[in-house]
Amino acid sequence: MFSTLDIVGALYYLSRLINIFILVRVIFSWVNPNPHSSLIQFIYAVTEPILSPVRELIYKLGYTGMIDFSPIVAILLVNMGYSLLARLVMGLW
Repeated sequence: MFSTLDIVGALYYLSRLINIFILVRVIFSWVNPNPHSSLIQFIYAVTEPILSPVRELIYKLGYTGMIDFSPIVAILLVNMGYSLLARLVMGLW
Protein backbone atom coordinates (compact mmCIF):
# COMPACT_ATOMS: atom_id res chain seq x y z
CA MET A 1 0.00 0.00 0.00
CA PHE A 2 2.69 2.50 1.02
CA SER A 3 6.22 2.24 -0.28
CA THR A 4 9.16 2.41 2.07
CA LEU A 5 10.13 5.77 0.61
CA ASP A 6 6.67 7.15 1.48
CA ILE A 7 7.06 5.99 5.08
CA VAL A 8 10.59 7.38 5.37
CA GLY A 9 9.41 10.65 3.85
CA ALA A 10 6.54 10.90 6.32
CA LEU A 11 8.93 10.19 9.20
CA TYR A 12 11.27 12.87 7.89
CA TYR A 13 8.55 15.51 7.76
CA LEU A 14 7.24 14.50 11.18
CA SER A 15 10.69 14.81 12.72
CA ARG A 16 11.26 18.22 11.09
CA LEU A 17 7.86 19.42 12.31
CA ILE A 18 8.65 18.34 15.88
CA ASN A 19 12.02 20.13 15.64
CA ILE A 20 10.31 23.30 14.45
CA PHE A 21 7.78 23.12 17.30
CA ILE A 22 10.61 22.74 19.82
CA LEU A 23 12.45 25.74 18.33
CA VAL A 24 9.26 27.81 18.36
CA ARG A 25 8.77 26.91 22.01
CA VAL A 26 12.32 28.12 22.75
CA ILE A 27 11.54 31.42 21.04
CA PHE A 28 8.28 31.66 23.00
CA SER A 29 10.24 31.28 26.23
CA TRP A 30 12.22 34.38 25.29
CA VAL A 31 9.27 36.63 24.35
CA ASN A 32 6.71 35.39 26.92
CA PRO A 33 3.54 35.21 24.74
CA ASN A 34 -0.05 35.02 25.94
CA PRO A 35 -0.40 31.55 27.56
CA HIS A 36 -4.13 31.46 26.80
CA SER A 37 -3.57 31.54 23.04
CA SER A 38 -4.66 28.35 21.31
CA LEU A 39 -1.44 28.27 19.25
CA ILE A 40 0.71 28.52 22.37
CA GLN A 41 -1.30 25.81 24.12
CA PHE A 42 -1.03 23.53 21.08
CA ILE A 43 2.75 23.91 20.83
CA TYR A 44 3.15 23.31 24.55
CA ALA A 45 0.88 20.23 24.34
CA VAL A 46 2.93 18.80 21.46
CA THR A 47 6.39 19.52 22.88
CA GLU A 48 5.90 18.91 26.60
CA PRO A 49 5.74 15.08 26.31
CA ILE A 50 9.12 15.24 24.58
CA LEU A 51 10.82 17.91 26.69
CA SER A 52 9.64 16.80 30.12
CA PRO A 53 11.40 13.39 30.18
CA VAL A 54 14.55 14.96 28.75
CA ARG A 55 14.42 17.67 31.42
CA GLU A 56 14.03 15.01 34.12
CA LEU A 57 16.98 13.05 32.72
CA ILE A 58 19.21 16.11 32.69
CA TYR A 59 18.17 16.93 36.25
CA LYS A 60 18.89 13.36 37.41
CA LEU A 61 22.34 13.56 35.84
CA GLY A 62 23.08 16.40 38.23
CA TYR A 63 22.71 19.55 36.13
CA THR A 64 20.89 22.29 38.04
CA GLY A 65 22.06 25.35 36.12
CA MET A 66 20.04 28.25 34.80
CA ILE A 67 20.19 27.27 31.13
CA ASP A 68 17.67 24.67 29.96
CA PHE A 69 19.49 22.29 27.63
CA SER A 70 16.48 20.00 27.18
CA PRO A 71 15.46 21.45 23.77
CA ILE A 72 18.93 20.79 22.35
CA VAL A 73 18.97 17.24 23.69
CA ALA A 74 15.38 16.65 22.53
CA ILE A 75 16.19 17.79 18.99
CA LEU A 76 19.19 15.48 18.92
CA LEU A 77 17.07 12.57 20.18
CA VAL A 78 14.32 13.25 17.62
CA ASN A 79 16.91 13.28 14.83
CA MET A 80 18.52 10.09 16.11
CA GLY A 81 15.09 8.46 16.38
CA TYR A 82 14.30 9.43 12.79
CA SER A 83 17.61 8.03 11.60
CA LEU A 84 17.04 4.76 13.45
CA LEU A 85 13.46 4.36 12.21
CA ALA A 86 14.41 5.24 8.63
CA ARG A 87 17.14 2.60 8.65
CA LEU A 88 14.75 0.01 10.08
CA VAL A 89 12.08 0.78 7.48
CA MET A 90 14.59 0.74 4.63
CA GLY A 91 15.99 -2.57 5.86
CA LEU A 92 19.50 -1.22 6.18
CA TRP A 93 19.89 -2.37 9.74
